[in-house]
Amino acid sequence: MLVPERRTRADLVAAAVIAVVVVVLVVVVWAKSDARATVSEPAGRAAAPAAAAERLPQSLHELWHAPDGAADRALAVSGVAVTADDGTLTGHDPVTGHQLWKYQRDMPLCGAETQYGAVIATYRDRRGCSQTTLLAADTGARRTARSSFMDQQVIFSMDGTYTVAQGPDRLEVWRSDLVRTLEYGYVDAPVNPRTQPRKGCRLFSAASSSTRLAVLEHCPDDPADRLTVQNPAPKDSTVPEEYGSHVLTEPGAAVPGARLIAVSENRVVLYLPGTDTSAPEFAVYDASANLVTTHRLTAALSENTTVARVGSAFAVYTGNSVIALNATTFDPMWTAADALGTPALMAGQLLLPVTDGIAVLDPATGAQNSRIPLQRTDYHGELITLAATGSTVLERRGTELYCVGQP
Repeated sequence: MLVPERRTRADLVAAAVIAVVVVVLVVVVWAKSDARATVSEPAGRAAAPAAAAERLPQSLHELWHAPDGAADRALAVSGVAVTADDGTLTGHDPVTGHQLWKYQRDMPLCGAETQYGAVIATYRDRRGCSQTTLLAADTGARRTARSSFMDQQVIFSMDGTYTVAQGPDRLEVWRSDLVRTLEYGYVDAPVNPRTQPRKGCRLFSAASSSTRLAVLEHCPDDPADRLTVQNPAPKDSTVPEEYGSHVLTEPGAAVPGARLIAVSENRVVLYLPGTDTSAPEFAVYDASANLVTTHRLTAALSENTTVARVGSAFAVYTGNSVIALNATTFDPMWTAADALGTPALMAGQLLLPVTDGIAVLDPATGAQNSRIPLQRTDYHGELITLAATGSTVLERRGTELYCVGQP
């Protein structure tokens, strides 16, 4: 029978030193980890979906407001008003402004959007706008996350199926679980250097539908901007599948300021600025990037032009009016003057921000049916984007979100 080994004093000291080192390493790793720098306060129970408004309010008053510097538009989803500011996402009760949930990180937000009943938020670290989190909108609970090399600034666009995160050098398309379906443009560590069709292109804007992704870009050897239409979810996410890519020859294609407006299943609409001899226009292309028709504009779009999908139309805010485009063909439907931003739907009517309140428009014709008075505090002409949830209206003005409703 073997004699049991005896632990010496040196063994005990060595074991204690190892244990201390392990504890120190665990503490250091935890202190520097993302989890240590994240505050997650989900709601105790899911927010109730807002009941659709049956009638419009007769008057509107400001109920509450909160900082909202990182979003591009007013966000409301699953009965929750969402603000994004600095590094914090907050879900609010739309009527009271009471905090329902909070998610905070010690890094700045590049942007936030809502889709699929969720909130998508991207944070900036040393690799750019690389860290993206998906939260359940009704509770603020974390669903999933992704991380990849991205530009220092990104613009989100949503189509109901995919999320497009576009920077000046590269873009990614994500499905509802944040799995990447496409990368396009600059690749930091390509496995196959020939997967991308062109190199060194500057990406100006992008938009998508469930079957098409359109990118407006300018490549080093091209005399003017290029329109590329491709599959948003090719078989291999690292190998773009193009349906058509053409250097634009229309007037305004070589003038700064062109941008994508919207994409449908078989059409793409671009804004092309005017030149000394041609007026600005909306240019409509087919699903292979071939020109179909143009619609002349009476004035150039402003720098803060923005687009909102409302029902069966895309509402284009020009800087002082809204042009409604048919969501399938992109034919102009109507124009509403004296607008301050983009509209929202409530009780079957279109609500449009105007100087003295909210104009109520017929969505099919743009005819004004009535006007709801609203006195705005601390307003200095900033772009206003609207969202409606239940019987309350959300106005994002500048870097603040205001909730307005009946007191």
